Amino acid sequence: MSDFKMITCIVERGKADKVIKKISASIGYGITSYYARGTGVREKIGLSGRLIEPEKEVFTTVVPAEKAEEVFNSIVELAHLKEPGKGFAFIQSVEKAVGFYRRD
Repeated sequence: MSDFKMITCIVERGKADKVIKKISASIGYGITSYYARGTGVREKIGLSGRLIEPEKEVFTTVVPAEKAEEVFNSIVELAHLKEPGKGFAFIQSVEKAVGFYRRD
């Protein structure tokens, strides 16, 4: 079995669906999403002084290690994560995994 990586992305509520649809169609692996509540709601960011909303959407996917960087970069681009306050994403190593189904 090959090595896997888990990619997690956290964005403002209502912003994940477009990213999930495009990523899911391109990678052929499932994506799990759920709602969460973040902290730091009273913090302001940027020159606009926009408040950070507490409602978040989180989605994760597990991909082969050799595809992780490509998928991660796509998520960053689609979710506009280089813009302040849009969210963040990270990659974690998966020690052990079973039960994956890949759509072809």
